[in-house]
Amino acid sequence: MSVETIPTGLTTGTWALDNSHSQIGFTVRHAGISKVRGEFTDASGAAVVGESLADSSVQVTIKSSSFDSGDANRDGHVRGADFFDVEQFPELSFNSTSVTASGETYQLTGDLTIRGITKQVTFDTEFNGVAVDPFGNTRAGFSAQTVISRKDFGLTWNAALEAGGVLVGDKVTINIEAEFTAA
Repeated sequence: MSVETIPTGLTTGTWALDNSHSQIGFTVRHAGISKVRGEFTDASGAAVVGESLADSSVQVTIKSSSFDSGDANRDGHVRGADFFDVEQFPELSFNSTSVTASGETYQLTGDLTIRGITKQVTFDTEFNGVAVDPFGNTRAGFSAQTVISRKDFGLTWNAALEAGGVLVGDKVTINIEAEFTAA
């Protein structure tokens, strides 16, 4: 496969993100001894598949208030001013600037905006194939991952630990399982 060729099975056009069959998750170290996982449950977006990877793009918008880590107290804190400040910054977004390939792995590079701060990130992305569901909808699946510094996005709240170190790690791993439906 050349670096310009779209994956087999994908057709050109706009593919809508199927939020109910997708997960935008994260992992961050807590107290230096474990990892906390969570997700954003409300996202919308589209992938535009062009004639080549260079002509293809992805755009996703996430409601920051949809943050869910499974703990109501933590979720309330993270939605507040110390972290996402959902009142002032109701959305996170990603807009791709390039799609490239290296063998069977794709690199989806673009602008990630959190708390009004935009930084370029690259997601290592795997194409999981295309299938037609029992209702006649053509679906495409992707897995993607990147690691960001939360401090780069103004997420600097922390608390010192008695034994040294801090409560919340700086590195956040973003894991995405995305399903798109052909228009």
